[in-house]
Amino acid sequence: EQAVAVAGGIIGGILLFVLLGITAYLLWKKFCHFFSYEKLTNPVKTTTANALFQDQANSEIHLKSTRSRSVPFIIPPTLHGRDWIHLTNEEQVQEDRDPCMSPQCGPRSSFHSLAGAYVVGTINPDLYKFPEDKSETDFPDGNIGRLWFSIEYEQESERLLVSLIKVRKLQPPADSCSPFVKIYLLPDERSYLQSKTKRKTLNPQFDENFVFQVSSKMLLQRTLKFLVYHVDKQKKHHLLGQVIFPLKNETLTEDNKLVIWRDLEKENLEPPSEHGDIQFSLSYNDYLGRLTVVVLRARGLKLQEESPVAGVYVKVSLMNHNKFIKSKKTAALLGTPNPVYNETFSFKADQTELDTASLSLSVLQSLKGEKTLLLGRVVVGPFMYTRGKELEHWNEMISKPKELVKRWHALCHST
Repeated sequence: EQAVAVAGGIIGGILLFVLLGITAYLLWKKFCHFFSYEKLTNPVKTTTANALFQDQANSEIHLKSTRSRSVPFIIPPTLHGRDWIHLTNEEQVQEDRDPCMSPQCGPRSSFHSLAGAYVVGTINPDLYKFPEDKSETDFPDGNIGRLWFSIEYEQESERLLVSLIKVRKLQPPADSCSPFVKIYLLPDERSYLQSKTKRKTLNPQFDENFVFQVSSKMLLQRTLKFLVYHVDKQKKHHLLGQVIFPLKNETLTEDNKLVIWRDLEKENLEPPSEHGDIQFSLSYNDYLGRLTVVVLRARGLKLQEESPVAGVYVKVSLMNHNKFIKSKKTAALLGTPNPVYNETFSFKADQTELDTASLSLSVLQSLKGEKTLLLGRVVVGPFMYTRGKELEHWNEMISKPKELVKRWHALCHST
């Protein structure tokens, strides 16, 4: 009986040990299943997958050498059962296949939270950057400075709010520079608002606010004028440049605050001619056969004093062999001897016609009734019609296709 009891105990212990071993093996196998991929049962598919992962590794090495700043893009390990197809740009996509098949364990990700993931491509961070603001870095040749400001209009109080923000890259006549800005609301050139003076800087930061009282009916006929001055050691003021900004093409509301920058222009310091001057730009596009005229501004006009509120406008006419072809007009601005237009007109003109074509720009003042008064005229064109500055302007336009050529011209009554 003792022998039988001992034998039974031994047999029971062996069975218990075997049972524990089987249980431990099943748990170990299940544990391994969570952290590894199942092997492919088809040896051919396994070879193909290995070859693809080898190509993928070579692709990664090439990408690292060409794009050192790239960020690895990985596929999570939960996306089983898909094959990889090579593309021409060395990236890979997944193709649906038998869900029971899964690739062998390939190159592992270095991220612990995504262990077992496959590196399938790269992301170039440069493609996801916001475009840089080049307004403070991209200055053209000959630039004499750049001015930033903002404007908004309060409809109820009829107030135009102007914020002078900053000026950059000033070109003073001396080494040191102490700039300030005068702000006009044209056509009123007798009153202005002035900023504080910034000492010894070529890049002044103003951040000052100014208010102009102007009715909503007259707002779009007004023009902002900024004059940037430099104060020298003898307290003398030197004009460094100006910005002319017409309001007629802007949508001004309290909810629409416009932040704007403009390059400074040199002011024409010569006195106006007898009948006044006009400034405009010419451009010719030889590919489209298009002649473009930008009427910018006029100054020193001799208005008829009996009609101070009458409108002043510019009529642009295209001629060929002194034969009228087509004309266009600017908007009429009320009673100012220095109107600012900034209006663009285009005319169809074949390149073969440039030797016989000409442009006539007439400045006219509306009178009572339907009468008009000619304040002055200028004609630009080839040698057949013009000489001097008008001929030079035309020839420069032809020699610089697709480029706007800007000049001042004296008005006269006889052409």
